[in-house]
Amino acid sequence: MALWKPDPSFYPSPRMASQGPAERLAYVVTFDPAAALNRGANGRHDSLSVLDLNPASDSYGKIVGRVELPSSGDELHHFGWNACSAALCPYAPHPHVERRYLIVPGLRSSRIHIFDTKADPLKPTLSRVIEPQELAARTGYSRPHTVHCGPDAIYMSALGAPDGEGPGGLFLLDHDSFDVLGRWEVERGPQHLAYDFWWHLGHDVAVTSEWGTPNMIEHGLNLDLLTAGRYGHSIHIWDLRRRRHLQALELGAEHQMALELRPAHDPTKPYGFVNVVVSTKNLASSVWMWEHGTKGWDIRKIIEIPPEPADADLLPPALKPFKAVPPLVTDMVLSLDDRFLYVACWGTGEMRQYDVSDPGNPRLAGSIRLGGIAARAAHPTTGPLNGGPQMVELSRDGRRLYVSNSLYAAWDEQFYPDGLRGWVAKIDANPAGGITVDPNFLVQFEGERPHQIRLDGGDSSSDSFCYP
Repeated sequence: MALWKPDPSFYPSPRMASQGPAERLAYVVTFDPAAALNRGANGRHDSLSVLDLNPASDSYGKIVGRVELPSSGDELHHFGWNACSAALCPYAPHPHVERRYLIVPGLRSSRIHIFDTKADPLKPTLSRVIEPQELAARTGYSRPHTVHCGPDAIYMSALGAPDGEGPGGLFLLDHDSFDVLGRWEVERGPQHLAYDFWWHLGHDVAVTSEWGTPNMIEHGLNLDLLTAGRYGHSIHIWDLRRRRHLQALELGAEHQMALELRPAHDPTKPYGFVNVVVSTKNLASSVWMWEHGTKGWDIRKIIEIPPEPADADLLPPALKPFKAVPPLVTDMVLSLDDRFLYVACWGTGEMRQYDVSDPGNPRLAGSIRLGGIAARAAHPTTGPLNGGPQMVELSRDGRRLYVSNSLYAAWDEQFYPDGLRGWVAKIDANPAGGITVDPNFLVQFEGERPHQIRLDGGDSSSDSFCYP
């Protein structure tokens, strides 16, 4: 529905967004691991849950709403809003859309679910399901992943084709009807693998990253493919308006799985960060910075996080020979002021806070631990946790961090073979640096696992801005 004035949760700049009201609700997707792994459903379909984030509420830190999908085995993963601050860009054709619908794809089923949150934010209603056949017919793609609200449409990435091979890429949905418009790429160039995407709106540039085709990931991490350097190890620079590939930035085949893209929120700054899950040389994780300089686009490693020694008896089979736990950095988030980068180490259970005020020279400013493959670090309100900080979301003012602990059903089983009990925790961030675990916030899930988290009114990874 069109509005006569812009949605009040849209902001021209990241600076203005950071001054907006605090979040009161979180939307969290959860999935049934038994159904995802074809072991028979445990009686629950995947769901969209609503958490109370208001500290003054009696139900603070509790699930206050839940809607189940009509089907099973979807494996909900990433999701996002239909519209956001990008609608205020000077060339946006939809300035009066509203932040109302959540676009929730099933990574295994390739269904795309459209949830309406307007009538009752605690009880979203399922208003449409886009079936995988429609997606494939209009785009040639399957396994939809990342969702971003763009100035002109809803953008989504897909990991591959319906047969489980490549290439993967981007496609668009209409802002109003949610019809699948088609494949985004006009000239793909050498890009074959896909995962995340984002952009520098002030420079008309898109950036995409690489994981693997569906056949490379859906049955778990393939160690033969890993050691052969077959998972993604490049990011790609695109002409956003002309939809053409410009340049591949190669990290090197030892740096496997270049995943999450976190560009500067300031649209005048053409730089950003991407994480690498593991090095086949030393099991380290790393963070790289891409930037545009006098010689064009370039990329370099700015952070390396080493593995930690561990008793082989505490490790899953794949790690026993190494007697070490790799950090397995699988997600990051950048504060809206571009000052702090939060790095989730799913393997060791560590959440790291880096001061990236000088983006090429990051400084470790804070660290906490929850869970971990070997450490099983406890939350203040409970005993040892398994899983570790995996998906991470940050409030617009940069003071509250929310983390969930499941990566992907088949990969959970490999690294946490004793079973992973789902949880969401909250971490408080000091504006001057430093982080602490909130002892009063731990949401635990029985028989299902949480993945991505979205905050009502927007967060630090949902919106893009056209003004500094």
